[in-house]
Amino acid sequence: MHQISNHAPHRLPRLFHKLFSRATAGLPVLLSACAVQSTQPPLGPHALAKRLAPILQSSQDQGVRWGIVIATQDGKILFSRNPSGRFIPASNTKLFTTAAAMAELAELDHAAAAHPTTLLLGRRQHGAPDLILRGSGDAVMSDDAACKTDCLKTLADTVSAKGLRHIHAIIADDRLFTDERWGDGWSWNNLPTQWGTAVSALTLNDNTAELTVQPGSRPGDRPTAHWSTPDEGLFLLNQALTVPDGKPELSFEKRPGENRVVLTGTLPLTAPAQTLKIGLDDPTLSTARHFKSLLHDAGIRVQTMQVRHRLTKTTPDTPTPDASILATLPAPDLKDDIRHLLKVSQNLHAELLLRRLALVHGNGSVADGLAERSRVLAALGLYAAGVALYDGSGMSPYNRVTPQSVIQLLRLAELQPWGADWRDDLPLAAQDGTLAHRFIGTPVADHLHAKTGTLAATHSLSGYLRTTHGQTLLIAIFANDIPDDLPHPTKIMDDLVTAVAKAE
Repeated sequence: MHQISNHAPHRLPRLFHKLFSRATAGLPVLLSACAVQSTQPPLGPHALAKRLAPILQSSQDQGVRWGIVIATQDGKILFSRNPSGRFIPASNTKLFTTAAAMAELAELDHAAAAHPTTLLLGRRQHGAPDLILRGSGDAVMSDDAACKTDCLKTLADTVSAKGLRHIHAIIADDRLFTDERWGDGWSWNNLPTQWGTAVSALTLNDNTAELTVQPGSRPGDRPTAHWSTPDEGLFLLNQALTVPDGKPELSFEKRPGENRVVLTGTLPLTAPAQTLKIGLDDPTLSTARHFKSLLHDAGIRVQTMQVRHRLTKTTPDTPTPDASILATLPAPDLKDDIRHLLKVSQNLHAELLLRRLALVHGNGSVADGLAERSRVLAALGLYAAGVALYDGSGMSPYNRVTPQSVIQLLRLAELQPWGADWRDDLPLAAQDGTLAHRFIGTPVADHLHAKTGTLAATHSLSGYLRTTHGQTLLIAIFANDIPDDLPHPTKIMDDLVTAVAKAE
């Protein structure tokens, strides 16, 4: 994720805090529950501390604040540094969101089946009918040429098969969830990126617009650039240059609420085409544009487009009484999507999952999602005092966890029927996801399932480590307040984990 500002005003969602505190009142303190049998570790706490302290020393001298707990499966702490300190978790927040979702997967699947992506035909007394495209929170709906399931084109083909040739309006409806497109505290400079794009119940192509950029004919020319969909509603100001050689160094700027995208930087003459993904302010309107384009390709004329959003704390409007269902898309595979979002740290999908949780005992608002997540985790036995979370993905700098609360979550998950699958869904060192290029050639390769996290001045890494002695350890490592000039902060983390993996 791109750098995020920590200067937004602090706004606490009190419902989440109250429900979490009440639900967990009287629960046993951290690491006193859920004992798991474990063999005696081949390393002692004092020996491990002696090995790890020098790795941390130089960064601590530069002001990095470390929070670390390394424990056995039965809760014995082998090493700790500020275990009860409050740290920004970044994408380690997804551990809490997905654990709650795994615990309630049956309920989420039921709700997904009850609210599919639906295309309705709205009858008009005079003239052409309306098409109502109702969103379901499907994270993987696409109009890519290679799409095989959850395809927008499937709905467009249905319209064509009905013989319709003139549509009065496409009405894009995202009212399954409340209109809360970004999380508390999200930095404005992240919003135009694929990491901070707006959240909507009517999601298409991960709510991003694709800009393809190719080198010009000669050095000094502007690169050529085009949108994946001609009518994307964005205006491009191209200030980039083609250069003789070097590496592609393109960037863009888009201010929230504006439709102008400024392309800057350089692109070498021999470089392949580059694809930039721009986050959208109104994904529902963008979906309507894409649907209109597909209908146009099929020879169907659309007169206008409309969007229907739902304000926070209101209930969804009832469907148009005289509307009939033309087609629905199959419910998404939520378990598969959980695996995907954990592997690649997909923020939008995590936020959609939080809102799906809100439908279990709520009405699709963020506040209901936060409350449901806290309720589920409290029922599992998570001690609430070390956890304060305000979104589903970890983009909010307001989020706080303690290293020991993450260790407790990892231990609790191991006791659940879904625990093994959830562990395997985490990135695997040197193999896939956000750990594909880390720990290569070390004893940690293939032996660490862990979630990464990155925000401004923040890195995190938590999960399950199999040591060279065959013992599974739980790790939670957080680095906050990292100075800009500290080289390779993740290398320090990697060195720590490697030292733990081979410690004797």
